[in-house]
Amino acid sequence: MSDRGTLVIGTRRYSSWSMRGWLLVRLAGLDPVERMIPLGAAPGSIGDASPSGQVPYLSHDGHQVWESLAIAEYCAELSPSLWPETLAARTHARVLSAEMHAGFRALRLALPMNLGRDRPLAGGIPIDVQADLDRIERLWTATRARFGADGPYLFGAGFGAADAMFAPVAARLAGYRIRLGAVAASYCAEVLAHPLVQAWYEAAEAEPVSWRLDRYESVA
Repeated sequence: MSDRGTLVIGTRRYSSWSMRGWLLVRLAGLDPVERMIPLGAAPGSIGDASPSGQVPYLSHDGHQVWESLAIAEYCAELSPSLWPETLAARTHARVLSAEMHAGFRALRLALPMNLGRDRPLAGGIPIDVQADLDRIERLWTATRARFGADGPYLFGAGFGAADAMFAPVAARLAGYRIRLGAVAASYCAEVLAHPLVQAWYEAAEAEPVSWRLDRYESVA
């Protein structure tokens, strides 16, 4: 009998990496016990629960997985459909996911995820952030044109690992009311409407107000 496992996550309202990990395990059909550690909790709280001192962290069936991309690959071992079927599409999905994992630093710093936000960034979008936004829109548009003809997501009908990696970006773009072209706007809306993404939003809304942090809420 396999171990149901444990998934350690941070505050849903803010933790973009937790959102990615949670989506991936749910897409793979896993149902781990969730251990929530609010961001801003006592020093060492996450370190005591995760080998890397960061979230998400998945412990499942004797395996320890503490990086989002590694969680994606682990989940794909159990549910291969998380990556597209053809080599060309599968390779492209992995490249997109790796770029998301490692890049877009300006966007991350200037537009932190806050699922309760619904207003533009005061003073407009900085040049380096706009460059990240432009790159993301190009990636989404080109990928949809090449691989997404049979459905609303990056690689067609199935919401997969690459979509999970970009879901917090879609949340940021919506929360900061970023203007997008037609293809990117449609894709963003489809991601946010996915039942698992909606479930994450609902759970975030139900979190205690005491978990909210000024460094996220006070972004102008």
